[in-house]
Amino acid sequence: MNSKKKFLLLSGIVLGGLALIALVTFFIVDELKGGAVGAGQVKVDISIEPGDTPSEVTDVLSKNGLIKSSKYFLFLIKATRSANKIKVGLYEINDGMDSRKILQVITEGKVKLVHFTVPEGYNNRQIGDLLVQKNLVKSRADFLNAANKTEILREFNIPAGTSEGYLFPETYSVPVNYPSDKIARMMIKRFFAKLEKIPNSKDLTPKKLHEIVVLASVVEREAKKNEERPLMAGVFLNRLKQDIPLESCATIQYLFDKPHPRIFEKDLKIVSPYNTYLNKGYPPGPISNPGLPALEAAFMPAQTDYLFFLLKPDGFHYFSKTFKEHAEAKKKYIDVLYE
Repeated sequence: MNSKKKFLLLSGIVLGGLALIALVTFFIVDELKGGAVGAGQVKVDISIEPGDTPSEVTDVLSKNGLIKSSKYFLFLIKATRSANKIKVGLYEINDGMDSRKILQVITEGKVKLVHFTVPEGYNNRQIGDLLVQKNLVKSRADFLNAANKTEILREFNIPAGTSEGYLFPETYSVPVNYPSDKIARMMIKRFFAKLEKIPNSKDLTPKKLHEIVVLASVVEREAKKNEERPLMAGVFLNRLKQDIPLESCATIQYLFDKPHPRIFEKDLKIVSPYNTYLNKGYPPGPISNPGLPALEAAFMPAQTDYLFFLLKPDGFHYFSKTFKEHAEAKKKYIDVLYE
């Protein structure tokens, strides 16, 4: 081997050794200066605003004790060319994340999510109050205005002045500061996605679908047990066919800002188009946002001769075909409770 080849070989070995030393050194520094500062027990909300520089983001992380070395974190941003990839948003960072994981979170935009669950039967006012509690909207009115925007109603062919009945009750996850109208749109989309699972739900006119939603919304607020929902839907349809008022206490409850523990005779005399004791036919619109079982019941009601039902102490309802039978059941199950 001539001296030139020996020199090249030795140079290669030396350079390889230096590269190996540099790599080992990097991993050591990465562990010492870029490792997690804790075990993940401490969680901090970090807000990155428009115009924040990498240095400002790093300073916030350092002040909150989430990184070991500001210099190393800035080096990491530069080395990975991430300076222009950091996204605006609110992030939940915990002290169990190392520098690389934190950088991944803020460059991929994995913002903090707020989870909320809308119970079946909530009306739009109650949903607005729930979102206020979750700090997702400033006020009930803000949400109602957003959910009832004309463009949203037109987009989904809702033949009404509000989205009541179409905000599907379920658990949702949204980023902090998510726009109210997008929350409403997301819930309406979920409604129509769920509707596809119900037989005979396709090819309905918006008006016919709206009637079914109204019926489902009443059934939702009246029923306690899922197996009774089709029976209730059948009762209301039977009363409509015989031109008998629906006489649903749930429609009376809708008149109050918050549901009352009990409905009294004086409440049945409140003048309102939603009072189905004074007015025949359906109420002007849905009185709640029904879940899938109530919607299925409205689409597939039980075929019976029942015209009445009343709630028993055990949570089930007693169904009757005649007023006489209904009155006897009322004496047996209800009147004794208030004697």
